[in-house]
Amino acid sequence: MDEPTSQPTLHPGDRVALLVPGSHAYVDAVLRMLTAGVFPIPLDPRLTPAEQSRILEGLAPTAVVRTTDELAALVAPLPGAGLPLGRPMHCTSGTTGVPKGVWSGLLSPPDAAALVAEERDLWGFSPDDVNLVLSPLYHSAPLRFAMGTILAGGRIVIPGPFDPAAVTAAIEAERPTTMFCVPTHLQRLFAYWDEHGRPDLSSYRLVAHAGAPCPTELKHRIIDAFPPGSTWEFYGSTEGQFTACRSEEWLERPGTVGRARPGRTLTTDPDGTIWCAVPPNACFSYFGAPEKTATAWRDTPDGPAFTVGDLGRLDADGYLYLDGRREDLVISGGVNVYPTEVEQVLGTCPGVLDIAVYGVDDPQWGQRVCAAVVAGPDGPSEEAIRAFAREHLAPPKRPKDYTFLAELPRTLTGKVRRNELRAP
Repeated sequence: MDEPTSQPTLHPGDRVALLVPGSHAYVDAVLRMLTAGVFPIPLDPRLTPAEQSRILEGLAPTAVVRTTDELAALVAPLPGAGLPLGRPMHCTSGTTGVPKGVWSGLLSPPDAAALVAEERDLWGFSPDDVNLVLSPLYHSAPLRFAMGTILAGGRIVIPGPFDPAAVTAAIEAERPTTMFCVPTHLQRLFAYWDEHGRPDLSSYRLVAHAGAPCPTELKHRIIDAFPPGSTWEFYGSTEGQFTACRSEEWLERPGTVGRARPGRTLTTDPDGTIWCAVPPNACFSYFGAPEKTATAWRDTPDGPAFTVGDLGRLDADGYLYLDGRREDLVISGGVNVYPTEVEQVLGTCPGVLDIAVYGVDDPQWGQRVCAAVVAGPDGPSEEAIRAFAREHLAPPKRPKDYTFLAELPRTLTGKVRRNELRAP
């Protein structure tokens, strides 16, 4: 019989990598850790061992948790959930392909209280709320909505991996009041409801969507299906939140993602780079990456402001319109996929001489991940590289389409011209 794994004693400032599926116990453990000043690092439990090693190397976690039992034992000595003294350390890889932890550090009690109050006041979390969790809880937005609900005294419902039938049954049985979703969720739900009938949605007071551009036709369906005033879009990133926008505002200004959230100020550079000035509770650094942190922040008259490299424009009333996303970023089903990271992995497949990963528009996923491959004389075949991807990459990162080329189109400085790859 194997000896039980001893659990480390956790101290304020420690980091714990979570590689377990989302559950009620998962959210409770995250809240208990943050209350104790310990920082959970939520990660996709489907990550391959190679991906885990690459991500965790720069984060130096105190503990890595891979089972629910391990998680329960680890947090057992901690106090119950109270005021979170920071944010979970979610990871973003930027365009370098090297994942970085977004680190809030320990917050003072006033800043910690302000962080909780900001979400509660914006979204109106209350003891009467029932939050339906559709996305994996290792993503920042669904975890934030779940924690905000619980901290306000409400409850959460987790139907499991996204399935339109299961979600519909949960809506009918649990009468949720709120949910966060990505456009792909809504597309799949409407397709299911068109065939099987739409449930009673009158219990909803808040349906917030983000993570990918929302097609215009879908946006109108959302507004028509859910109660008046209940649907919102917001624009944010792993690093921080920028805007929030009622659908009624969008109807007046099609294409906008709204105005700055309370306590924030938006500005744009002449090239369109978006900067967001934030209060102290929303400041962050990239863990162990001072140079990357320095390029993300600057001082402004409104306070410290950060950028994630997105491009946009502000109208005279302060409404933001996005003109582009971080260079080369692919958002598929609301999940950020960074081509450089995928290229670094698939480039090690035997027989691959050169590879470029890019996104193309997709009516279901928003974008789908594609790869252009230059193969050597001995392969690999498409099936071989697909098998390699299944072994080394989590599902959202695996290209759906492969194109084999004699060479990749590049600029004189060697940069891949991805727009040529996206062209029909």
